[in-house]
Amino acid sequence: MTLSCFELGEQMLSVSEARTALATLIERPLGSECVALANAHGRRLAENITATINVPQNTNAAMDGVALAWENSIQTHWALAGDAFAGQAFAGNVAAGQCVRITTGAPLPPGTDTVIMREQLVEHHDSVVIEAPERVKRGQNVRQAGEDITIGDVALPAGTRLDAAALGLVASLGWARVPVYQRPRVAIFSTGNEVTAPGDPLPGDGIYDANRFTLTGLLIEQGAEVIDLGILPDDFTALTETLADAAAKSDLVISSGGVSVGHADFTRDALEHLGRLAFWRVALRPGRPMACGWLGAARTPFVGLPGNPVAVMVTFLQFVVPLLQRLHGRPVTPPRRLQAVADDTLKSRFQRTDFLRGVYHNDNEGRLHVRSTGAQGSGILTSMVAANCLIELADDQDGAQPGEVVSIQPLTDWL
Repeated sequence: MTLSCFELGEQMLSVSEARTALATLIERPLGSECVALANAHGRRLAENITATINVPQNTNAAMDGVALAWENSIQTHWALAGDAFAGQAFAGNVAAGQCVRITTGAPLPPGTDTVIMREQLVEHHDSVVIEAPERVKRGQNVRQAGEDITIGDVALPAGTRLDAAALGLVASLGWARVPVYQRPRVAIFSTGNEVTAPGDPLPGDGIYDANRFTLTGLLIEQGAEVIDLGILPDDFTALTETLADAAAKSDLVISSGGVSVGHADFTRDALEHLGRLAFWRVALRPGRPMACGWLGAARTPFVGLPGNPVAVMVTFLQFVVPLLQRLHGRPVTPPRRLQAVADDTLKSRFQRTDFLRGVYHNDNEGRLHVRSTGAQGSGILTSMVAANCLIELADDQDGAQPGEVVSIQPLTDWL
């Protein structure tokens, strides 16, 4: 039985335990809506897409040339019986030993079963000559009706993200509108007297607010609609009013910084006033302090991420992406992992999962290798810009030496 996030106390949790427990915050998936296929890019299917036609609809030519009505054996000379062009079907049957000119995609006329490309032919007025008949195989260059998808097949299951290829597949089945999950509405905010909005003068002891923009980018990549609350002031009344309004209008609220274990500030007071919170320590780096819970009468899920910029990105990918999966009606699945050979010494601490920023590549023999991006401080955003993966050193590992095999999570797999 999976424990909810409120039943774990303040014990140290593994990454897997935290991922599973956080998912219990989502009590039900979002509703669905039908949208025009042209506006569906990046959305998640709420229902299966089932084929109502065969794809291709007819057995057809895979290239321009002639379609043969094969007799007992291949012959060199073939009498032309007419033309079969795409969108213009050939009338009648083709007698054995005859052929018709045909274009790519045109349905094969009855009686024919083989297509010879134009480059292998010498055409005359009323006949063609096959230049190398010994190379011809019966049935070549023909696409069978339904060889891609057959009527009744599930072409795309519910939960599929509609990327460019999926949009083309749906269009090939004739769907003009598709059922998709509603976009998750996610409210985000930053806190801290030192946090300054980009474009404003930077105080001597201030920092520009990077986390809100990082979260915005990550959420948009996940198909969410972002409600940007900006930088909230250290004022209990202002915080409470803003967060209550956000909880009523959003499906998820995310903060960065200011709500770590044992941290007493206005943000924590306001969150506890509005709902039910739990505070954790997670055995990972970068990250560790986190908060989660429900806000308002609607029990809107809340996740408080660490304040360091890299920690925000790492914890989002490990813990917030599963919440978005649940909102989209999908099961919580761990990140896809690949195995790569370490090119340099990778340091980690036993009984803690370390996520190092890395760059993977293939060697000349096709083997996957990975190296770190260098300095791994949780405030070094340039390491995330340089990385194309996270190197995952599990809590039962004490680092890795060059030549050892390690797990990596490609950053391009999060869509």
